[in-house]
Amino acid sequence: MKAASLVADLRARKAPAIARAISLVENARAGFEELLSALHPSLGHARRIGITGPPGAGKSTLTERLVQAYRAQGLTVAVVAVDPTSPFTGGALLGDRIRMESIALDPGVFIRSMATRGSLGGLATTTREVCDVLDGGGFDRILIETVGVGQSELDVARTADSTVLVLVPESGDGIQTLKSGIMEIGDLFVVNKADRPGADRLRQEIEVTLGIRQGNAFRHVKAHHGVSATRRLDGSTAVPDAEPPSRRGAEPPSWQQPVLGTVAAKGEGVGDLLAALDQHHDWLVSTGELVRRRRRRLYERTREVVERATRQWIWQESGAEQAIQEQMDAVMEGRASPYDVAALVLDGLKQGSRV
Repeated sequence: MKAASLVADLRARKAPAIARAISLVENARAGFEELLSALHPSLGHARRIGITGPPGAGKSTLTERLVQAYRAQGLTVAVVAVDPTSPFTGGALLGDRIRMESIALDPGVFIRSMATRGSLGGLATTTREVCDVLDGGGFDRILIETVGVGQSELDVARTADSTVLVLVPESGDGIQTLKSGIMEIGDLFVVNKADRPGADRLRQEIEVTLGIRQGNAFRHVKAHHGVSATRRLDGSTAVPDAEPPSRRGAEPPSWQQPVLGTVAAKGEGVGDLLAALDQHHDWLVSTGELVRRRRRRLYERTREVVERATRQWIWQESGAEQAIQEQMDAVMEGRASPYDVAALVLDGLKQGSRV
């Protein structure tokens, strides 16, 4: 099918065309870049919301509840659910959509399950391009549910406009909230299964951690021994240094990440999460951060396309593979090192030869 015809069917949100386009992109079949290029002018309509967190946090259930809430508002929703791939067989049980059976038959909802295919960032390699297909298809919201992640799978922050980090009381002790990595990418924090013991304590630990990073962790805590933080021991009043007038209003207000409690299985707290997502989007727009994030996303995408084309040319057309094979005896015998061979190959490429 030609790109123009497929794009037309996509914009009409015909499910077979959407599935066909996603398969084209996901498997990097001939013509997929032509399709993505044709869709590019129409991108930017959908809000992309990432849902991430550790395994068992209830991401799929919360995603299902969000879809139901958005559909109640008359919005169309696409879901990209990423599941892990076996490192041994390469197979994957795409089970996230099984948990979303209540919305699977809704014509205003499109669900696509994807396997990571060995990608280690929490998303499949082509997730961002699949989101472009769905954005070009005219969906109002795109929910991106990551594979169950640890502390360093941060790809979702480079994919979504808003990132929701879902945690549960069993996520670990307070030290976990202090660690760098995934705790730094959340625009909104959700303590799911908030009816379990320890949920309130986890929320408090996250709030304190966020306050420490922003320098206001104990802003509302009274000083010890009854001494006022603004009154000296001699009774005189300490006046905080005022911000120089020249800097007042110079910087846009920073986003204060909310820490929300939900019980997704019962639908509790979902309304508060929806309101917080709308507030975050309003903040992104008013401060110009949305434009900056999307510009950064497009810049990274362009680099990825260049790198992908470069790798393909090097290994399929330049003859680098054959040159390395010819030098393997020398490497095995110690007459040359991998670095010597790599330098030889790169020097040939820099000279414009095909090695």
